[in-house]
Amino acid sequence: MSGLDSLLAKSLTVTIRENLGDRTLQKIEQRIFEKYGINLTQAVENFTILDGVLREFFGGGAEGLERQFMKDVIALEQVSNQEKEWITIEDSKLATIILKALGDDDKNKILNTVIGKPMIISDILFMTQTPQTSGYRKVNSLIEDGLLIPEGHDRLADGKSVAKYKTLFENIQINIVQNKITIKIQVTEKSLKNSSVIQIACCR
Repeated sequence: MSGLDSLLAKSLTVTIRENLGDRTLQKIEQRIFEKYGINLTQAVENFTILDGVLREFFGGGAEGLERQFMKDVIALEQVSNQEKEWITIEDSKLATIILKALGDDDKNKILNTVIGKPMIISDILFMTQTPQTSGYRKVNSLIEDGLLIPEGHDRLADGKSVAKYKTLFENIQINIVQNKITIKIQVTEKSLKNSSVIQIACCR
């Protein structure tokens, strides 16, 4: 599962629940559990699983459903003079997660420190001068929300291998138009390719 999928999973799960009728949703959740022993959110995080189950129920119509789910959460935008795509956050809960992270002083410093520059957690906390106890908690919160993603490893003096982390997005734009906040993020090409949600629901 990619960091981008972690970021999208909760909002997508809510959207799926809202778009499918109770009986259909119950059958889909039951089928996911029968085949894979996981719940709907876990299937969304590994979108290949959800796609397979949706195709059992809807055949080729699953593609249209998946595009509708995505439309409620994000939109991809290719800017002609730029190679990388921008992702517009359509879901208000998802936008709130990002805004809260940026509004927290420590989390903001952490995210800015590792934009395109992966580090192990102890180095992140040292560079940002964040206290260890609260710092580890905030880093773990950013990882859980998908805003910090693993990228490589460092080997410590004792021989242990420790994961390095970097910020999911490379650029972010926050615009306010007529009291509506719009957030756009630009992620790495690798993050887009590693996202089963993007590759299945947006790019086929």
